[in-house]
Amino acid sequence: MGTPTTWQIDPTHSAAEFAVKHLMISTVKGRFSDVSGTVTVDDAKPGEAAVAVSINVASIDTREEKRDAHLRSADFFDAEKYPTITFKGKRITGPLDGEFKLVGDLTIRDVTREVTLEVESAGEVKDPWGGVRAGFSASTKINRKDYGLTWNVAMETGGVLVGDEIKISLDVQLVRQAAPVAA
Repeated sequence: MGTPTTWQIDPTHSAAEFAVKHLMISTVKGRFSDVSGTVTVDDAKPGEAAVAVSINVASIDTREEKRDAHLRSADFFDAEKYPTITFKGKRITGPLDGEFKLVGDLTIRDVTREVTLEVESAGEVKDPWGGVRAGFSASTKINRKDYGLTWNVAMETGGVLVGDEIKISLDVQLVRQAAPVAA
């Protein structure tokens, strides 16, 4: 058995962003600014890393307060009833120090679906304070209707106001936690 190492998401150096078509002719981008979570990796079984991420829905920011308020409402995320989006990793395929796939369960509005994140490691560095940090970028696409995000408006000229496909991109910086002291 290897040694498990726990990493904490550094929320000030991490971002969960999304992009969706608007009026079928342009793309609106947004982000969630409150992202937290942990990753625990056993050196002997890196493909079984425990990944748990939580995103505070109320932290949504599309640079337009009225739109953000609408996205927090029951028409979309219903932040009052479903305050968090979660991701629980189930398995990893590929080397953790390169490009790999992270398969896990994404839960939005109490609806859980399996998704595959395409992940790229940016490596590890020692920070100026003596800690170790690791960086990763990940992306995937989901259909918002799969998660009960069905609000839309039909356009007079055909098409819809909000596209169904959501492109998700994550940039995450992890901070290695101190190993527990043996008793």
